[in-house]
Amino acid sequence: MKRYLAVLIFALASSALAAPAPLKPGDSAPNFTAEASLAGKNFVFSLNKALKKGPVVLYFYPSAFTQGCDIEAHTFAENQQKFVAADATIIGVSADSIERLDAFSSAPSYCAGKFPVASDADLKISSSYGLTAAKGAGGFKDVRGDEINHAFIERTTFVIGKDHKIVAVLSSRADHLHPDQHVYKSLEVVEKLASK
Repeated sequence: MKRYLAVLIFALASSALAAPAPLKPGDSAPNFTAEASLAGKNFVFSLNKALKKGPVVLYFYPSAFTQGCDIEAHTFAENQQKFVAADATIIGVSADSIERLDAFSSAPSYCAGKFPVASDADLKISSSYGLTAAKGAGGFKDVRGDEINHAFIERTTFVIGKDHKIVAVLSSRADHLHPDQHVYKSLEVVEKLASK
């Protein structure tokens, strides 16, 4: 019995050590390119290219066409000009297929064609930022009644400076932020960067 408990404790400790931890302010942001959609049109988003213009607000969200994610996207769209005024680029990332993102990026109630959203269907981007993704339970449907068959990336926003360093990390899990608070708090950060 003691040996069984020792093996169990070791296994639990090992899995806890193996669990990813989100990147922190001061860490270098991993570069990535991804298939993205802006106003329903596909292109390849490059973090490196976007950072040449100014800071990037990289926000991960669980799924297009779900309540919290819809609020977050709509709030980013409503405030997009304020981000532009601070020379900041917004990019949303989820595990949604590019087909779902084409509809989400162009719909007036969501992204409204104001900023791009990218597909991380293989979870490589979110993993590189230390984020976890939960497998979706079968039968879960979005607000349109379509079944969601992809993983849900934890809602986390990274503000990345032109020097590729992470300036701020906003987490719904750790900071108990509502989806729209990611927008307002990341806007505060980029406006402070612009005023320096």
